[in-house]
Amino acid sequence: MFKGLVSHPWAYPALEAVHIVGIAMLFGGLLVFELRALGLGRDLPAARLARLTLAPALAGFGLCAATGLAMFAGQPGELLANPAFRLKLLLIALAGANAALFHARGGSALLDGPAAKTGRLQCLLSLAFWLAVIICGRWIAYA
Repeated sequence: MFKGLVSHPWAYPALEAVHIVGIAMLFGGLLVFELRALGLGRDLPAARLARLTLAPALAGFGLCAATGLAMFAGQPGELLANPAFRLKLLLIALAGANAALFHARGGSALLDGPAAKTGRLQCLLSLAFWLAVIICGRWIAYA
């Protein structure tokens, strides 16, 4: 069933297009929130901005996960042999662990109190992880 995705004239490109929309939603939401964490727009309350930006980011992650799994199912052997793909998976796991720790420690409340330095560092790490995930995703075609 999934093997046909790779050879179908429009199915795989359609999955890739939806995957890119998911990336835009995920990274766009995180970028706005994390720029606030790093000092831009300090007049915007972090908790309110989080409610606005993190829901689309989570929806984008869901789109990426669903389309990514479908694309993976079409060519698992080729992708598992690809070092850029394996690095991408590791970076996604690290980004997820960083996000889980950020939210377990208090989430947006970390940005304006005594733990603000650590919260800002985690937001900077988040941006770095997700940028690296995007770069690895593009690199898969060339590795």
